[in-house]
Amino acid sequence: MNMKLVGGAALGLATMLVLSSCGSGGSGGGGDTQASGDGTVTLKMVAADYGDGPGKPNSGETFWKGVTDEFTKANPNIKVEVQVINWNDIDKQVATMVQNGQIPDILQTGDYSGFVEDGLLHKVDEVLSPNVSGDMLQKFAEFGKVDGTAYGIPFVSSARALFYNKDLFEKAKITEPPKTWDELKAAAEKLKAAGVTQPFGLPLGQEEAQAESFLWMLGNGGGYKDAAGKWAINSAQNVETFTYMKGLVDAGLTTPNPGTKDRKTVWEDFGAGKVGMVNGGPMSIPIFDAAGLKNYGVAPIPGKAGPLDTTLGVMDWIMAFNKNGHAAEIKKFFDFFYTGDAAEKISDIYKLLPVTNGGIQKLSGDEKLKPFLAALPNASFYPFQDPKWATLNPAIKQTIGGAVKDDPAKVLGELQKTAEAAG
Repeated sequence: MNMKLVGGAALGLATMLVLSSCGSGGSGGGGDTQASGDGTVTLKMVAADYGDGPGKPNSGETFWKGVTDEFTKANPNIKVEVQVINWNDIDKQVATMVQNGQIPDILQTGDYSGFVEDGLLHKVDEVLSPNVSGDMLQKFAEFGKVDGTAYGIPFVSSARALFYNKDLFEKAKITEPPKTWDELKAAAEKLKAAGVTQPFGLPLGQEEAQAESFLWMLGNGGGYKDAAGKWAINSAQNVETFTYMKGLVDAGLTTPNPGTKDRKTVWEDFGAGKVGMVNGGPMSIPIFDAAGLKNYGVAPIPGKAGPLDTTLGVMDWIMAFNKNGHAAEIKKFFDFFYTGDAAEKISDIYKLLPVTNGGIQKLSGDEKLKPFLAALPNASFYPFQDPKWATLNPAIKQTIGGAVKDDPAKVLGELQKTAEAAG
């Protein structure tokens, strides 16, 4: 499964729109969608693939066909044609469609902001009923706004929590998951003494080092920015955090060489029973299931003085283009998606989380998802609304892993300089 869930990070779509050639546009990907002679309107939709690709049981094509068939049964005068594109290509292909005038009615991907500047999107209140928009998680919906007006609709979300191997905990005589950093270190020492090679899985490689780092920063009242909105990567709290993490690494209580390890590798090791504890999300669960690991628990992520009352929140978006004049039909489709069982199905299939209070309530009986669902309404986000984040994020991925190998203050200080000079 390949999902973006970039927390709305700017993907450079506005830049892509001015490129002369950005990959294949694909046939049938957009364009004028006029009503047919019998009054039927066909909506063109482009969506990212959360599955394993075409032809697979959990492919995006299979998911969307089920949704659109059910929708058309209830709304026979509206058809929805969905083109599913993998995450690596979708933004380039959509940029080409727009450039060629083949604008879809609906787009589901990782960002919306590049289209707002060019006046291409409907406002949310034009394509979503008040009862649906009112049910959205408020913190998530706020990030769909540009200059106070909502254009992006949260589509799916995710959050993070601590996974722990119950069999390894029993072997190490650990009775409950850690709530503080002191308890985490004590548990890791017991796991090591019991022969566990990676007591705590610590992925600080380039795949998602910015996420793992942020979770640890939150545990000490830190973050990438301070309360005033200024860059604070080398704050005293963050330096203390990475000094603590470096101590775990130096004591052999983590994944070896964390700066070279990606999350997927560490999650696979957890699934294989080699790791005692690891931070992960609902999207980790299929990896654990595929490895055959069943006896694990999920708990809030430990912080310095107690478990986090927040978590990393990430989300993808759905939006409506205004060229083809189908706001009424799009509204019917969006309302159908969010109020029916389609949003719940996407959570069931891909282990992604809903973005509505109603959706959270529907999934509240799932014990494995409870810690994630509980954390969503109070989630914390990357500073992706700052244009400098687009430059800083790659630098974090490439270098922050060095803060648990070399001098934390120096590594974080260099990233602080990058943040202050970027943009």
